[in-house]
Amino acid sequence: MPKIIRLSINILLIYLLGCQLCYAGGIIVGRTRIIYDADKKEASLPLTNNSENIPFLIQSWIDTGDGKSRGPFVVTPPLFRLNAKQENTLRISYTGSELPSDKESIFYINVRAIPSSPKNNTNELKLVFKSRIKLFYRPQNLSGRSAEAYKSLTFFRDHNELRITNPSPYYVVFSSLKLGNTPLKDTDMIAPGAQITVKLPPDISGNIIRWGAINDFGGSSAFEERTL
Repeated sequence: MPKIIRLSINILLIYLLGCQLCYAGGIIVGRTRIIYDADKKEASLPLTNNSENIPFLIQSWIDTGDGKSRGPFVVTPPLFRLNAKQENTLRISYTGSELPSDKESIFYINVRAIPSSPKNNTNELKLVFKSRIKLFYRPQNLSGRSAEAYKSLTFFRDHNELRITNPSPYYVVFSSLKLGNTPLKDTDMIAPGAQITVKLPPDISGNIIRWGAINDFGGSSAFEERTL
């Protein structure tokens, strides 16, 4: 590849990355997860446009995890303009469709931010950014405490497989999961009452499993250890 072409490609990549960092730094989503308690009328998600002079068009909706089916929630306002240095709050309301009362249910909040551009600038590159965060619907009177649910996980190794069981009524989202010194990166979370099987690398060694979880506020718990 000629040097001039390589140089042009590198300049374009730097420009695109610079635009992405600029716009992505504009809209700040106030939380990394939403806990919707069944005894509350609504939940909220604050948004801030931290840009100096770029307004954004904000579109938001909730899905069940497949990116298509809408969950039993309404987001207001679903579409609005958020000016530079302004804040707004999304209100999330439950429509009353039947959900399990003995365990949590999970949905996903999508927030799409579209930057505006001057009308006379037809050649400007416009990048659309989308945030996607978890929404946990939590029924009343569940047994145990959500912050302690990760401690109840059980682990069993069978050759190159690791079986993880969650006996609690809460979702456990892993902040870290290691067997010996090897991180198991493809395991995001485990549903309440579920069992998952994790394929282990053939050369993995060690028999101590170490894990932590993300709490309701987006922080990481203390780590637990167990010998298999």
